[in-house]
Amino acid sequence: MLSRRHFLVSAAALALAPAGRAAAAQSAVTALLDQFFAEDLRRYPETATSLGLDKGEYADLRFKLNDVSPAGFAAERTANADRIRRLQAIGRDGLSDADKVNVDAVAYVEESNRRILAFDFGGLDGFSPSPYVLSPITGAYQGIPDFLENRHRIETADDADAYLARMEAFAANLDHNTERLRHDTAQGVVPPDFLLDTTISQVASLQVEPAKAGIVASLATRAKAKGLPDQYAVRAAKLYADRISPALARQTEALTNVRAGAVHDAGIWRFKDGPAWYAANLRYTTTTDMTPDEVHRMGLDQAREIGAKLDVLLKSQGLTQGTVSERIQALYRDPRYLYANTEAGKAELIAYLRSRQEELARRLPRMFERLPNYRFEPRAVPDAIDDGAPLAYAQSPSIDGTRPGYIYFNLKDTGEWPRWNLDSTLYHEGWPGHQLQGGLALESKDIPILRRNMYFSGYGEGWALYAEQLADELGMYDDFPLGRVGFLKAQMFRAARLVVDTGMHHLRWSREKAIETKRALDGDAIGSTTREVDRYCAIPAQACSYKIGHTVWNRLRDRAKAELGPKFDIKAFHAAGLTPGAVPLDVLDRIIADYTAAAKA
Repeated sequence: MLSRRHFLVSAAALALAPAGRAAAAQSAVTALLDQFFAEDLRRYPETATSLGLDKGEYADLRFKLNDVSPAGFAAERTANADRIRRLQAIGRDGLSDADKVNVDAVAYVEESNRRILAFDFGGLDGFSPSPYVLSPITGAYQGIPDFLENRHRIETADDADAYLARMEAFAANLDHNTERLRHDTAQGVVPPDFLLDTTISQVASLQVEPAKAGIVASLATRAKAKGLPDQYAVRAAKLYADRISPALARQTEALTNVRAGAVHDAGIWRFKDGPAWYAANLRYTTTTDMTPDEVHRMGLDQAREIGAKLDVLLKSQGLTQGTVSERIQALYRDPRYLYANTEAGKAELIAYLRSRQEELARRLPRMFERLPNYRFEPRAVPDAIDDGAPLAYAQSPSIDGTRPGYIYFNLKDTGEWPRWNLDSTLYHEGWPGHQLQGGLALESKDIPILRRNMYFSGYGEGWALYAEQLADELGMYDDFPLGRVGFLKAQMFRAARLVVDTGMHHLRWSREKAIETKRALDGDAIGSTTREVDRYCAIPAQACSYKIGHTVWNRLRDRAKAELGPKFDIKAFHAAGLTPGAVPLDVLDRIIADYTAAAKA
């Protein structure tokens, strides 16, 4: 499964500049990447809608979903090979430094995709490569309902007709996923039993009376609000009953059949190509050449360092008894910091998040030359998928500004989110994390449209974890020391990921050992820890990108400060790292080295 987070907007290719070889080469790069972008829009209609670009010459895309059929897989491989050929044809001679970055970033994506596509298993509809087409966080069943309800706009009858067409396509994609499941399991790529149990439960939860289905109710409510006839609600209910519900039943049956022969082993080491797939995806997600053993050692080393800091801070707050993990677990039970696990309690929690983000926004000009204009808002993960959804995640805004970005918090149990543990995740997913970094890239006029929306997990998740650190440096915990405990616990949480992800997929740990080890390190609640470990089983290697990327961002800042001394400017450093858009970490190293050299002059 390939991440679609690196695809986005607009289309027209630029004319070649007539003046000089370097200018012509630069224009050739921009023209080629604009062509790639236009091709991507056609291949990924959901992206066009998410960004508000399904209009004008792309209006027909509102009626379509991404192609996850066998033909869609074939098209992925063809496009990937063709792009590598076209990039190689450009060469690097005469390119500007900026276009060398553009070429290197896109070439890295395509080469990484090639390595993943070489393994003929997994899906095309998840947020990061996975060996499993269906899991608690991959597959059309868990992605398309949220997409239709929250990103497909309903303003006109044509929009409502497009929604109905996508409901039909949803039914087809469910069957394509089921077909792919059979294809993969025939090769021995079978999810572990616990992943299948959650997946079966979540798919089954969608098999409800049509009027109670979220995608039916969403269309009915929004069409009525726009004065559209009741026929849309009737047609949606019929589609759900006649097409979607039977496809869900077929998928449940197929999953149940697979479950009968599933094993409990958590890691992909058990597959013939599992170790090779893990190595390829570790490179894809971290954008480094670190081995699983190196990643594991980094996690253990950093966990020891963070644990020592937590011990001192907890003792300063009068928490002296037990291990660091046991003291954090005690904090989870302290009623002073808990929100009621009710709709009112969840609303209070979301309101708190909004207030903290507003306070942080007032402080950010101390560290940033510019902030993006895009809006974003926190909200709860939909109930239908909260059993398998991550603890939190972000969605970018539409590029036309008609839809804000979202920060999703999994509020299945508010006991997993005491107040002292909320802030760091908010800053990671919102400002100065994903929404700031991604928003600045979206607004950029200096990089090709394709590059504005590329996503590298090592860069992006590393930045977001570094952003949590910036919030601490801006004094966001000065009036709430336990919030700093939450910040350090979040750092430990990411160090633990390095340990348990490699533990399961490389060292052959059981799920139970992974849960026990992670809780012993970060003290997280058992429910959230279990879902997190299951996430690492479903999308191996991706969770390693956070702490590795964070380590690189800090190393580069420390190097720049040492080399520049009093000339170092935190705003200029952040601008240097963010302005070129997302890049592989070795390219980021080169960018910061160039910035430092220029600042010295």
